[in-house]
Amino acid sequence: MALTILAWLMIIVFMFMIMTKRLSPFTSLIIVPLVFVLIGSFMGLYATPEVEELMGGKGLLQQLLVVGEWIKMGVTKTAPTGVMLLFAILYFAIMLNAGMFDPLTRVMLKFAGGDPMRVLIATGVVAAAVSLNGDGTTTTLITCTTFLPIYKKLNMKLMNLAVVTVLMNTIMNLLPWGGPSARVASVLPEVDTGVLLAALAPGMIVSLIYMVGVSAYMGKKERARLGIVKLSDAEISNLVAPKSEEEEALKRPKNVVFNWILTLVLIVFLLRGWLPSLTIFMIGTIVALIVNYPNLKEEKARIADNAGDALQVVILVFAAGAFTGLFENSGMSTALANSIASIIPSSWGSGWGLVTAFLSAPGTFFLSNDAFYYGVLPVLNQTGALYGWSALELGTASLLGQAYHLLSPLVAFIYLLLSLTEQDLGEWQRESAKWATGIFIIFIGMAAITGNVPLFK
Repeated sequence: MALTILAWLMIIVFMFMIMTKRLSPFTSLIIVPLVFVLIGSFMGLYATPEVEELMGGKGLLQQLLVVGEWIKMGVTKTAPTGVMLLFAILYFAIMLNAGMFDPLTRVMLKFAGGDPMRVLIATGVVAAAVSLNGDGTTTTLITCTTFLPIYKKLNMKLMNLAVVTVLMNTIMNLLPWGGPSARVASVLPEVDTGVLLAALAPGMIVSLIYMVGVSAYMGKKERARLGIVKLSDAEISNLVAPKSEEEEALKRPKNVVFNWILTLVLIVFLLRGWLPSLTIFMIGTIVALIVNYPNLKEEKARIADNAGDALQVVILVFAAGAFTGLFENSGMSTALANSIASIIPSSWGSGWGLVTAFLSAPGTFFLSNDAFYYGVLPVLNQTGALYGWSALELGTASLLGQAYHLLSPLVAFIYLLLSLTEQDLGEWQRESAKWATGIFIIFIGMAAITGNVPLFK
């Protein structure tokens, strides 16, 4: 009972610190569980033969040695995910620098011309493609910078631009190097990122098709309202011109075909599981640098300029490993899971995947991803295990509620999106949520059809 109470207090304090921004996610993930685990140690709550053997006594030093070993065990488990993310983020940053998406943007703008319906379809395609890098800020900047001039020139509703951009990013953000999937993989180290992507892929593909249909529907309404305007080739070219000489100098137009082929090969290898994801992106990053920036000075500059974004994600993964190591090895996760299992009717156990999916929707909207995946998912996983659910099934289920996550006021980049498109937060949330519900239904339906998250066991 004492361990259960301590575990609940730890989760509450952890979420409070993150939600009120008293501590950053990185520091919260380490200091909060560390303090509570040490409290439990002084209370004698870990008096098992294994812990006693590790401690070798009751002194502070011996207890710290045990806690240090638990942290090491957790970080060791998450290390492959952290390294994979480091190279995945670097890889797509390099491809953005080299201009891999530029031809697609040009083709889409020429395809769109002055037809509002085509403009909206092109918006969706470009937003989805740019979202391959897993970063909402980058997607917002590139998509809005590209399409805002044509939306304003044609007098189209900027609300549609804001909705399509965020929902396409919502779907693509489930890629392994995106934030949510990375957190799941770090909290549930036994879940391979490639296998997780394969479980999510059917729902993602159908959702992308659905969002293209939504874009076409919005565009058809705009076409009926505005008609079609003829744009010259010169006007279209001006829309995609580089914004600075420095940006132009980084472009590698001759390598576009190679870069796309390389990217598709990496994704196929990832989906098929032919190599570990860490190996795939490590080799991919090296090849991308050698081909696009063979000069040593340029190579160093690309790594230095893009390393900051990668580092912010990687240190969170290692911190999550420390959190998991302390949470699980201290027995808190098991105690917490048992307490939840005792409250929830046993009849719900057979549908725990569905319970997890529905909890993840409000959970990732009202809480940050850090609070939900590091604080709540371990408990849902431990509880589900009592009913026979695997970590892969529950990890997949916990990501289905991401359909609504990017509509949360806790997501920083949406304020950039709203600023660029001049939209009100409340109105944008209502309009986006209407279409996000379709994505959520598709996610759950495809997960059930494929058997990756059965409705019942």
